[in-house]
Amino acid sequence: MTTQIFQASTLYGTATLAAALDSGCFRPADRRILLVCNNAATPETAPALDEMPGFERLRDRFDDVVSYNAAIFPFHPGGWAPRGDDLPLWERYLRHEWQLGTDDVELAVESIQVNPSLALAQIFTGAPVTVYADGLMSYGPTRNKIDPLVGTRVDRVLHLDLVPGLKPLLLTEFGVPGEIVPTPAFTKVLAELAPLGDELPAVEEPALLLGQYLSALDILTPEQEEDLHVRMLKGAAALGHTRVVFKPHPSAPARYTRSLEQAAEQLEVELTVLDTPVLAEVLYQRMRPALVVGCFSTALLTASALYGLPVARVGTELLLERLTPYENSNRIPVTIVDGLLPDLADTAAVAEQRQGMEVAALGALVRAVGFAMQPKVLPRLRAEAEAWLAGNLNERTQRYFKRKRLTSLALPGGVPAQLSFIPRNATVRRVARKARSLRKAVRR
Repeated sequence: MTTQIFQASTLYGTATLAAALDSGCFRPADRRILLVCNNAATPETAPALDEMPGFERLRDRFDDVVSYNAAIFPFHPGGWAPRGDDLPLWERYLRHEWQLGTDDVELAVESIQVNPSLALAQIFTGAPVTVYADGLMSYGPTRNKIDPLVGTRVDRVLHLDLVPGLKPLLLTEFGVPGEIVPTPAFTKVLAELAPLGDELPAVEEPALLLGQYLSALDILTPEQEEDLHVRMLKGAAALGHTRVVFKPHPSAPARYTRSLEQAAEQLEVELTVLDTPVLAEVLYQRMRPALVVGCFSTALLTASALYGLPVARVGTELLLERLTPYENSNRIPVTIVDGLLPDLADTAAVAEQRQGMEVAALGALVRAVGFAMQPKVLPRLRAEAEAWLAGNLNERTQRYFKRKRLTSLALPGGVPAQLSFIPRNATVRRVARKARSLRKAVRR
């Protein structure tokens, strides 16, 4: 007997799994379990994905739905990991709780580098693992080094074709190939969710603004994020859009909406704020927006690549500056959106839907940024990154890199050429370390 366990924390991720199953991306199994993980900061106050509108339309792909939160209560899925010595006990416990018996187990998980996905892969030792990705982060490097006992068991990265021609870097250090979830299957699944928009306002071909609540991630201040939304509105109005729909992040405070309402009144724009939690893709099908505006949301690429809708970006240059540390996993999504999509302020580029870069050039940039983010994970990309930086680093592309980072990695564009020997010089580094330690001693 074979049981496949599909771990999911979002409705969007479950839709991706449903599309993969409909397309035959998974081999037949005797039993399929959807393992629901509620990763909200306070799971008790936030609905899990199986309680959200539309879930029932995806439910029939699975034989059973079980809660990971209930199984490990009172621990939090994102903060708990089993101790190494306890792994056999946890496997025995979960096999009992989920009635797995002695079945062979196959896993399909989200972000293998963090819990709960990592914990599941460790508990079910020996189980083959499929990693599925529904966002732009799959195009970036693995966030940190993964135990080879886990990484070598991953057989593929299933991902949506959000940037046709661009290949994921995720888990390539283990030689894991990428596999595309067919776009028609995914849009068909999303079409099943579209009728749930009966409560949506009847607005035809508006400019759709996507909120992300970046202040919650400490990327922007609340004031900066409010200003970002107002810039979206003003940019859409400048392009002649008189009907605007704002889709706020579910966790965003109400005052973001009030700021937009005031700006809309001044601009004489008809603003509709959605108060119904719904996937952006449902809005694409129901409203067919004349323009989709956002910062670096994955929904920008689904609008462009999957639905052929006009898109525009706002604020990516600020985000590239503000993201810390440099290896922040949001850096690749921001880089892709900044490099590929037209700036809302560039009227001609938006009207023509002019791409900033060809996909081949974008891929080379992503690999260079990926190496700078995770040089220990992707050391094989050093030579390629050095060559790209030597030939392409200029005023426009400097935004994707930090001089301090380039210097610390001894990459072109760091310290001036005449001082380039310093990062590689062991004597200089030793003197610098001694000077720092003496300075610390004096301060004490």
